[in-house]
Amino acid sequence: MRILVTGADGYLGSGLARRLADTVPGLSRLTFTDRQLVGEATRIAGADLIAGDLTQADFLDALTEPGFDIVFHLASLPGGQAEAEPERGRRINLTMPLDLAWKAAEKRPGARFVFASSIAVYGDTVTDVISEATPTAPGLSYGAHKLMTEMYLSDLNRRGELSAISLRFPGLVARPPTESGHGSAFMSQMFHKIGAGEEFLSPVPASARCWWMSRAAAVETLLHASTLQAGAPTVVLPPALSATMAEMADAIAIAAGRTASVRWGDDARLTRLFGAMPEIDASLARGLGFAGDADLQSLARAALSGA
Repeated sequence: MRILVTGADGYLGSGLARRLADTVPGLSRLTFTDRQLVGEATRIAGADLIAGDLTQADFLDALTEPGFDIVFHLASLPGGQAEAEPERGRRINLTMPLDLAWKAAEKRPGARFVFASSIAVYGDTVTDVISEATPTAPGLSYGAHKLMTEMYLSDLNRRGELSAISLRFPGLVARPPTESGHGSAFMSQMFHKIGAGEEFLSPVPASARCWWMSRAAAVETLLHASTLQAGAPTVVLPPALSATMAEMADAIAIAAGRTASVRWGDDARLTRLFGAMPEIDASLARGLGFAGDADLQSLARAALSGA
C-alpha cells in the first residue's frame, strides 16, 4: 500500500506522519512531501521524503507517478495569508488540490483521497446548530477554495474515479507560536501564554464561543476517514468541542497547574469569524465512528503536551 501525505512538514501533517509510522502495516510505503522537510517527518525511518512545490506541474507529475492508494491532502496557505495574497492563495488552495486529485485518480483509479477542508466554508453563521446540511456562504477566499475543492472531489467520487472525503476541520490547537497566518491563531496563543504563566491579551471577549479540536483528535479523524468504505458520505463535519474563551482558559489553567491571567478584547471581526460559533450537530460523524476530543480537560492536556 502506498500512502502520500502533503503538507507533511506542517502542524497537522507532522502529527499525522508520526502516527502513520506507528499504525500502518509494515509493508506500506509512506511518502511525505512539502515545500521543505525539516520536521518530524524526516525522523521516520524508511519514509520517502520529497521536497518540492506542488503548484509546479513537473513536480506534481513526478510525485504522483507511482500512484497512491491513500492520499492525505493537508497542504494549504492559511486563510489570512490567502486573503492578503489572492493569486498565491488561488494557486495553492484551489488549482493545486484539483490537479492533485486528478493526478491521483489518473494514476490509481478509486484511490482514497482524504482532504482537510475547513469550517470556513460556512462563513458567518446565522443558525443555532450547524451540520453538513447547513448552507455554505464563505466569507473568505480560503473558505471559497475549500468549498470548490469539496465539490470537485464529490464529483470525482460520483464518477468512481476517486474514493474521496472532505473533513471540515475547525481551528486546531495549539499551533506553534510562530504560525501567524491563521485568523484563529489567537486561540492557540492562549495555550502558550497560560501554559508559560504569562498574561494573554485576547483579541475577543471572554464570552466568544469557539470550536476547539486538538491536533491529536484531528490526526485520529484523518486516519479513521481513510478507512471508511465506498458509499460513505463525501463531506463530514467532525466532532469538535464548543466552549467560550473563558471556559477554555479555565481548562488550560487547570491542565497547566497555573492561574490564568487574561485581558479580554473586543475585535468585532475576529469575534464574528471565530467567536460566534453555533452548536455542532455531529450525529453523522459519530454515526460513522468519528470521536473527537472527550472534553475540555483532555483537549487542554493534549494541546499543552504537543501531541
